[in-house]
Amino acid sequence: MIRQALIAGGGIGGLAAALAASRAGWDVRLFEREPAFSEFGAGIQLGPNVLRVLNGWGLTPALQEVAAFPERLQVRCALSGQTLAELPLGEAMLRRYGAPYATLHRADLQQLLLRAVQQKTDTRLQLERPLLSFSQQAQAVTVKTSRGPEIEGDALIGADGVWSTVRQQLLGDGLPRRTGHLAYRALLPQAQLPKRLRSQQVTAWLGPRLHVVQYPVRGGEWLNVVAIVEGETAAEPNSWDHGANAAELAERLAGSCTALQDQAQAMKRWRLWTLHDRAPMQGAQQQAVGRVALLGDAAHPMLPYLAQGAGMAIEDAAELGHTLAQALDPVFDVPTMLQRYALNRWQRNARVQARALRNGQIFHAQGLLRWGRDASLRLLGSKLLDMPWLYGMTAKVL
Repeated sequence: MIRQALIAGGGIGGLAAALAASRAGWDVRLFEREPAFSEFGAGIQLGPNVLRVLNGWGLTPALQEVAAFPERLQVRCALSGQTLAELPLGEAMLRRYGAPYATLHRADLQQLLLRAVQQKTDTRLQLERPLLSFSQQAQAVTVKTSRGPEIEGDALIGADGVWSTVRQQLLGDGLPRRTGHLAYRALLPQAQLPKRLRSQQVTAWLGPRLHVVQYPVRGGEWLNVVAIVEGETAAEPNSWDHGANAAELAERLAGSCTALQDQAQAMKRWRLWTLHDRAPMQGAQQQAVGRVALLGDAAHPMLPYLAQGAGMAIEDAAELGHTLAQALDPVFDVPTMLQRYALNRWQRNARVQARALRNGQIFHAQGLLRWGRDASLRLLGSKLLDMPWLYGMTAKVL
């Protein structure tokens, strides 16, 4: 029996879903609103839980060509510059969790997944064709796109991001909330930086109402820096601001240590993004209804304080592939299997969302809470930074 999956969204989540569904034996059509596959943003961190999925899909060689594999995570005070704690990565993660910790450019990860979809599957990629609406029937789901006739499939997967059209029709629960947090992102070849500012590790600087994270990408040849601060901007909520934000960021970093200010000044061009999220998921009904399921940011957008947004989308895709493979058996109907997918994913996604919110409060702490955070990091170090509940989960990979 050949079943057809219709996927909305050509970002990391959509491509991962297309790869997983194809590996499960489904015929796949993917609809992307843009004329080409392109990924905004800069860097991305992938923990061992995510790399095990990518390894299971046979993407290890391709990942090694574009990723960096830092040897440690270092947490520093943004005000004094002092090191508060360290977590070994590299071989230590590989030994403990069966995969290392990787950092890479978002566009590199998207292209890696796109090549896998093009070379290893028969997925039909429909560019410049956003999904406008859908309707469910007993035996099928029908979608209407920006052009051409309506298309019928057995399942619809909404992987169309935080502003998901599929979610709006499926759940009707309004737009994501504006968090009051801003992300300044910059990316630069390390050769263009002074040697003292180059780095092959992950460094997180924690300060009052802000934090900064830097790490290598593109095999370690480039450095990615993201500064997240609490505040507002006049920029459109779902658009990049390409204006000159260096002076604005410098003002927000006033009072931080010289090393951090030097790093920010050296990065030259910054891009600004206003961050949105939703409250942690409350049940499986928020991830699948009938023949329609949500994946990644469409289902559970989160603040980047756990570095797991893309990771949860890839885990979603792995679970989706596992359940879609079972749905090929006539004994199991598609709505039941999509509900099983949602039941197997929503609690983990909700936990990650909640932990990201909690981390934001801890990272940006002031006063006595900040003092207690720093004391705890100095005392417990890697015990606080390691997360076996997150990194140690075994994903189901076909």
